[in-house]
Amino acid sequence: MDCESAISPYYLLFQALALIPVSHYFLAAFFVFLVFLYNFLEIHFLHDLLTLFRGDPVTLTYNSSSDLGRSVAAKCKIFQQRYLVTPWLSSPHIQTAFLTFHGRPPPVTYRRHLFRAFDGGTIALDWLTYSDVLEGASGVIDGSTARKDGKTPIVIVIPGLTSDSTDAYVMHLAFKMARQGWNVVVSNHRGLGGVSLTSDCCYNAGWTEDVRKVIEHIRCEYPEAPLYAVGTSIGANILVKYLGEDGANTPVVGAAAICSPWDLLVCDRFINRRTMQKIYDRALTVGLQGYAKLHQSILSSLVNWEGVEKSSSLRDFDNHATRILGKFEVKKLFFFFYFLYFQSDKGLFVFQTVDTYYRRSSSTNYIGNVSVPLLCVSALDDPVCTSEAIPWDECRVNENIVLATTPHGGHLAYYEGITASGIWWVRAVNEFFGVLRTSPLIKRQKMQGSPVPKPLQSSIDQAPYLNVTGEGMVTAMGNQPREVLQEDTSNNEHKIHSKDEGTISDNRTNFESTDKINSDEQIKQRVEKNVKDLIVPVQARIDKLSRRSRQSIWLLAYIAIVTTWPFVGSIIVSVLKKRFKSFVPGTLFRK
Repeated sequence: MDCESAISPYYLLFQALALIPVSHYFLAAFFVFLVFLYNFLEIHFLHDLLTLFRGDPVTLTYNSSSDLGRSVAAKCKIFQQRYLVTPWLSSPHIQTAFLTFHGRPPPVTYRRHLFRAFDGGTIALDWLTYSDVLEGASGVIDGSTARKDGKTPIVIVIPGLTSDSTDAYVMHLAFKMARQGWNVVVSNHRGLGGVSLTSDCCYNAGWTEDVRKVIEHIRCEYPEAPLYAVGTSIGANILVKYLGEDGANTPVVGAAAICSPWDLLVCDRFINRRTMQKIYDRALTVGLQGYAKLHQSILSSLVNWEGVEKSSSLRDFDNHATRILGKFEVKKLFFFFYFLYFQSDKGLFVFQTVDTYYRRSSSTNYIGNVSVPLLCVSALDDPVCTSEAIPWDECRVNENIVLATTPHGGHLAYYEGITASGIWWVRAVNEFFGVLRTSPLIKRQKMQGSPVPKPLQSSIDQAPYLNVTGEGMVTAMGNQPREVLQEDTSNNEHKIHSKDEGTISDNRTNFESTDKINSDEQIKQRVEKNVKDLIVPVQARIDKLSRRSRQSIWLLAYIAIVTTWPFVGSIIVSVLKKRFKSFVPGTLFRK
């Protein structure tokens, strides 16, 4: 009895465990590993299985009084249905990885057009039309832009970070829209799409000037074609920021933002929170480092190159490169400020901190000013752009925004079907734009809105730049012949005078009764008209700039004071000396 009580219970337990076959231990370890992997990769296959693969409903968030929201909810059938993830891709991480490494892109043939920016930068515009889809080949063909059929709607695609027209999700979107009869143009970021950097300006999450100029260029090339825009990931942030900056002045009639980060500061905190997110952070950093190495000959002299090579996170890379290369967009009023902006190497327009860059580049600050129909698609399980940054209230307040969210989808993946042959958000964008094309809201907006003018720099981008008249007046020349400009001027004068019938009749009577016409007065009127044509767009830019940022005005005022102080200061000093001479004995100022 004493011997039995002296035996340790742990000894008996070990003896019992020794009787269990070793294979059972391997099975148990494998099961624990599967449970860990299931939770680590956020797999939801069992949830889909228990719900008999019915999928999850799509949640629409919009203003209750918005005609656009009600129209989309009623006419877009895809939002009335459920989204079901491809069963063997039941994880946001697996979906995103599948999109990155495989993606199953359709074969497309782009037609490339190189667009030269105002600072000498080069942007590759890859076009895809319905006829190109029918040809069925893949690759990029050097050539001019797409067929100029005039009124065919154009979709402008803005890819994500380090993405270009050859990425799988871009090819899916371009192929789908082109097959439906749209003209698609992918606006590759600077230095991407196989094009070298030709200036010291690079793209970033808040740089909207390239998108603005590309849209204005396409608008000038196809004045009768409706323009639509789609931004993905960082491209979505750029697109929404651009729409908010330009408001109702943009020629875009409809847009879609897919998996936008919205608030870069929140996403920065999120992507450094968990182990899985840190993997994405590292992967994106490696992609940016590869982008930098492609253009090392230019970037090495502009950024902290040693810091770029040693960057271990997006924040490190942004601190050593993006923050320094990133420039404010508050400068472009006069050609002098263009030169000052792009030639500045003293950090005048550089973001002082990474958080400053994140705050000022976040599109969530510009949502309230979006004035065109905008569809926003986000997945709540997005492993890169967290749902914590989604501006629910801002989207609900703006009547031009419809926010569609799904529980699953990953980052830009949204694969559907048993073979993962299609992407759900591509169908959603196609259906949303189809509703906008036939919607009376767009027609009403076109009738109420004023015609989009030529871009302010269209006469500067192409020679000859200036027109010197006989009297020495300098005016900007347009791209049209002089006879057309005179005809437009006469038409505008006729429209202005038609507002007052009495004045018109008096002018006609005086014109008929007068034998001689004062040519000097006519020349003076034309000169004043040309001056007004130049002042009005500049004044509009100044007004928009003053509404956009008070800091911009203070910056311009500071520059004006510094540049004029040597002259103004000497005048002030001389005036003060004269004033004091009249009150103070003259001996005080004798030499």
